Amino acid sequence: MPTLFDAAGLPRPPRELAPGAVHLPGFLDARQQSALVTQAREIARSVAGTPVAMARPRTRTGRMSVHILSLGRHWATNPYRYVREFEGVPVPPIPANYQEIVDAVLVAAGGRSAALAPWAGRMRAEVALVNYYPPGSRMGLHVDADEVAEAPVVSLSIGDTALFRLGRAEERTGPFVDVPLISGDAFVFGGPARRAFHGITQVEDGTAPAHAGLKEGRINITIRQVDY
Repeated sequence: MPTLFDAAGLPRPPRELAPGAVHLPGFLDARQQSALVTQAREIARSVAGTPVAMARPRTRTGRMSVHILSLGRHWATNPYRYVREFEGVPVPPIPANYQEIVDAVLVAAGGRSAALAPWAGRMRAEVALVNYYPPGSRMGLHVDADEVAEAPVVSLSIGDTALFRLGRAEERTGPFVDVPLISGDAFVFGGPARRAFHGITQVEDGTAPAHAGLKEGRINITIRQVDY
Protein backbone atom coordinates (compact mmCIF):
# COMPACT_ATOMS: atom_id res chain seq x y z
CA MET A 1 0.00 0.00 0.00
CA PRO A 2 1.43 3.42 -0.91
CA THR A 3 2.45 5.54 2.04
CA LEU A 4 3.46 9.11 2.71
CA PHE A 5 7.03 8.05 2.03
CA ASP A 6 6.36 6.16 -1.21
CA ALA A 7 8.76 8.40 -3.13
CA ALA A 8 11.51 6.00 -4.18
CA GLY A 9 9.82 5.17 -7.48
CA LEU A 10 8.91 8.76 -8.36
CA PRO A 11 11.10 11.20 -10.31
CA ARG A 12 13.33 12.94 -7.77
CA PRO A 13 15.49 15.51 -9.56
CA PRO A 14 17.85 17.76 -7.60
CA ARG A 15 16.07 21.00 -6.77
CA GLU A 16 16.16 24.15 -4.73
CA LEU A 17 13.18 24.00 -2.35
CA ALA A 18 13.70 27.54 -1.05
CA PRO A 19 16.45 30.10 -1.61
CA GLY A 20 19.61 28.46 -0.24
CA ALA A 21 17.99 25.06 0.46
CA VAL A 22 18.87 22.30 -2.02
CA HIS A 23 17.82 18.64 -2.03
CA LEU A 24 20.18 16.22 -3.82
CA PRO A 25 18.41 12.83 -4.04
CA GLY A 26 20.58 9.72 -4.22
CA PHE A 27 23.83 11.65 -3.84
CA LEU A 28 25.56 8.84 -1.92
CA ASP A 29 25.83 5.48 -3.64
CA ALA A 30 25.37 2.16 -1.82
CA ARG A 31 29.09 1.73 -1.14
CA GLN A 32 29.43 5.22 0.34
CA GLN A 33 26.40 4.73 2.58
CA SER A 34 27.67 1.44 3.95
CA ALA A 35 31.17 2.84 4.49
CA LEU A 36 29.86 5.89 6.39
CA VAL A 37 27.75 3.70 8.68
CA THR A 38 30.70 1.37 9.37
CA GLN A 39 32.98 4.33 10.05
CA ALA A 40 30.50 5.99 12.41
CA ARG A 41 29.93 2.71 14.25
CA GLU A 42 33.68 2.23 14.77
CA ILE A 43 34.11 5.75 16.13
CA ALA A 44 31.12 5.34 18.44
CA ARG A 45 32.56 2.09 19.81
CA SER A 46 35.95 3.73 20.41
CA VAL A 47 34.44 6.31 22.78
CA ALA A 48 31.73 4.15 24.37
CA GLY A 49 31.54 4.63 28.12
CA THR A 50 33.29 8.02 28.02
CA PRO A 51 31.79 11.52 28.43
CA VAL A 52 31.93 11.98 24.62
CA ALA A 53 30.05 8.75 23.84
CA MET A 54 26.99 8.76 21.60
CA ALA A 55 24.08 9.69 23.84
CA ARG A 56 20.64 11.26 24.01
CA PRO A 57 21.34 14.87 25.03
CA ARG A 58 19.31 16.49 27.76
CA THR A 59 17.88 19.86 26.77
CA ARG A 60 15.88 22.50 28.61
CA THR A 61 12.67 20.63 27.75
CA GLY A 62 13.81 17.06 28.46
CA ARG A 63 15.86 14.31 26.86
CA MET A 64 15.98 14.02 23.07
CA SER A 65 14.79 10.83 21.36
CA VAL A 66 17.76 11.00 18.98
CA HIS A 67 21.23 9.70 19.90
CA ILE A 68 24.06 12.10 18.97
CA LEU A 69 27.79 11.55 18.48
CA SER A 70 29.90 14.71 18.08
CA LEU A 71 33.00 14.76 15.89
CA GLY A 72 35.53 17.58 15.72
CA ARG A 73 33.91 19.37 18.63
CA HIS A 74 31.32 18.30 21.18
CA TRP A 75 27.86 19.83 21.10
CA ALA A 76 27.26 20.69 24.74
CA THR A 77 23.97 21.87 26.21
CA ASN A 78 23.08 24.29 28.99
CA PRO A 79 24.35 26.50 27.51
CA TYR A 80 24.46 25.28 23.92
CA ARG A 81 28.01 25.52 22.59
CA TYR A 82 30.80 23.59 20.86
CA VAL A 83 33.82 22.46 22.91
CA ARG A 84 37.01 20.61 21.89
CA GLU A 85 36.92 18.37 24.94
CA PHE A 86 34.15 17.41 27.32
CA GLU A 87 34.72 16.58 30.97
CA GLY A 88 38.43 16.20 30.25
CA VAL A 89 38.03 13.82 27.30
CA PRO A 90 39.07 14.94 23.78
CA VAL A 91 36.37 14.86 21.12
CA PRO A 92 37.01 12.37 18.27
CA PRO A 93 38.40 14.17 15.19
CA ILE A 94 36.22 14.67 12.16
CA PRO A 95 37.19 12.11 9.48
CA ALA A 96 39.06 13.45 6.44
CA ASN A 97 36.54 11.95 4.02
CA TYR A 98 33.84 14.25 5.42
CA GLN A 99 35.65 17.21 3.83
CA GLU A 100 35.70 15.40 0.50
CA ILE A 101 31.96 14.79 0.74
CA VAL A 102 31.28 18.43 1.65
CA ASP A 103 33.29 19.61 -1.36
CA ALA A 104 31.38 17.34 -3.74
CA VAL A 105 27.97 18.17 -2.26
CA LEU A 106 28.54 21.92 -2.49
CA VAL A 107 29.67 21.72 -6.10
CA ALA A 108 26.40 19.96 -6.92
CA ALA A 109 24.26 22.20 -4.71
CA GLY A 110 25.99 25.35 -5.95
CA GLY A 111 24.84 24.48 -9.44
CA ARG A 112 21.25 24.71 -8.20
CA SER A 113 21.46 27.70 -5.88
CA ALA A 114 23.22 31.03 -6.32
CA ALA A 115 23.27 31.37 -2.52
CA LEU A 116 25.34 28.17 -2.16
CA ALA A 117 27.66 28.52 -5.16
CA PRO A 118 30.23 30.75 -3.36
CA TRP A 119 30.80 28.03 -0.73
CA ALA A 120 31.96 25.35 -3.18
CA GLY A 121 35.59 24.64 -2.31
CA ARG A 122 35.51 27.11 0.60
CA MET A 123 33.55 25.48 3.41
CA ARG A 124 35.65 23.79 6.10
CA ALA A 125 34.27 20.61 7.68
CA GLU A 126 35.00 21.45 11.33
CA VAL A 127 32.18 19.71 13.19
CA ALA A 128 29.91 16.79 12.42
CA LEU A 129 26.96 15.48 14.38
CA VAL A 130 26.14 11.83 13.75
CA ASN A 131 22.47 11.55 14.70
CA TYR A 132 20.93 8.10 15.12
CA TYR A 133 17.13 8.00 14.92
CA PRO A 134 15.80 4.77 16.48
CA PRO A 135 12.28 3.62 15.56
CA GLY A 136 9.67 6.11 16.71
CA SER A 137 12.05 9.05 17.11
CA ARG A 138 11.85 12.51 15.61
CA MET A 139 13.47 15.93 15.83
CA GLY A 140 11.42 18.99 16.73
CA LEU A 141 11.62 22.25 14.84
CA HIS A 142 14.81 24.11 15.68
CA VAL A 143 17.41 26.48 14.27
CA ASP A 144 21.11 25.64 13.95
CA ALA A 145 22.39 28.84 15.53
CA ASP A 146 25.44 27.73 17.54
CA GLU A 147 27.92 28.32 14.72
CA VAL A 148 29.57 31.72 14.22
CA ALA A 149 30.27 31.10 10.54
CA GLU A 150 27.52 31.55 7.97
CA ALA A 151 28.65 28.49 6.01
CA PRO A 152 25.89 26.08 4.96
CA VAL A 153 24.93 22.91 6.80
CA VAL A 154 25.49 19.73 4.77
CA SER A 155 23.17 16.89 5.77
CA LEU A 156 23.44 13.23 4.72
CA SER A 157 20.68 10.63 5.21
CA ILE A 158 21.27 6.88 5.53
CA GLY A 159 18.76 4.21 6.54
CA ASP A 160 15.03 4.62 7.07
CA THR A 161 13.20 7.31 5.11
CA ALA A 162 12.40 10.46 7.06
CA LEU A 163 10.06 13.37 6.44
CA PHE A 164 12.09 16.58 6.64
CA ARG A 165 10.26 19.82 7.36
CA LEU A 166 11.75 23.18 6.36
CA GLY A 167 10.22 26.40 7.63
CA ARG A 168 11.14 30.05 7.74
CA ALA A 169 14.02 31.84 9.40
CA GLU A 170 11.83 34.45 11.05
CA GLU A 171 9.58 32.26 13.16
CA ARG A 172 8.51 28.72 13.93
CA THR A 173 5.18 28.93 12.10
CA GLY A 174 4.59 27.97 8.46
CA PRO A 175 4.38 27.81 5.58
CA PHE A 176 6.47 24.66 5.56
CA VAL A 177 8.07 22.57 2.84
CA ASP A 178 8.01 18.82 3.56
CA VAL A 179 10.30 16.48 1.65
CA PRO A 180 11.02 12.75 2.13
CA LEU A 181 14.72 12.07 2.67
CA ILE A 182 15.60 8.60 1.40
CA SER A 183 18.80 6.70 2.15
CA GLY A 184 21.60 8.30 0.15
CA ASP A 185 20.04 11.76 -0.09
CA ALA A 186 21.98 14.92 0.68
CA PHE A 187 20.40 18.19 1.76
CA VAL A 188 22.09 21.59 2.08
CA PHE A 189 20.77 24.75 3.65
CA GLY A 190 22.63 28.04 3.63
CA GLY A 191 22.23 31.65 2.58
CA PRO A 192 18.67 32.84 3.36
CA ALA A 193 17.81 29.33 4.64
CA ARG A 194 20.79 29.00 6.99
CA ARG A 195 18.82 29.97 10.10
CA ALA A 196 15.52 28.47 8.98
CA PHE A 197 13.50 26.34 11.38
CA HIS A 198 13.68 22.68 10.40
CA GLY A 199 13.12 19.23 11.85
CA ILE A 200 12.16 15.61 11.25
CA THR A 201 8.46 15.05 11.77
CA GLN A 202 8.37 11.31 11.12
CA VAL A 203 10.55 8.31 10.29
CA GLU A 204 9.07 5.32 8.50
CA ASP A 205 10.36 2.14 10.10
CA GLY A 206 11.54 -0.69 7.89
CA THR A 207 12.37 1.41 4.83
CA ALA A 208 16.17 1.24 5.06
CA PRO A 209 17.83 -0.55 2.13
CA ALA A 210 19.90 -3.63 2.96
CA HIS A 211 23.10 -1.99 1.75
CA ALA A 212 22.86 0.75 4.41
CA GLY A 213 24.11 -1.63 7.09
CA LEU A 214 21.44 -0.66 9.62
CA LYS A 215 19.03 -3.21 11.05
CA GLU A 216 16.65 -0.40 11.92
CA GLY A 217 16.50 3.35 12.23
CA ARG A 218 18.23 6.17 10.45
CA ILE A 219 21.58 7.91 10.58
CA ASN A 220 21.79 11.59 9.71
CA ILE A 221 25.23 13.19 9.47
CA THR A 222 25.24 16.98 9.59
CA ILE A 223 28.51 18.71 8.79
CA ARG A 224 29.21 22.33 9.71
CA GLN A 225 31.83 25.05 9.75
CA VAL A 226 31.86 26.70 13.17
CA ASP A 227 34.38 29.53 12.91
CA TYR A 228 35.10 32.17 10.29
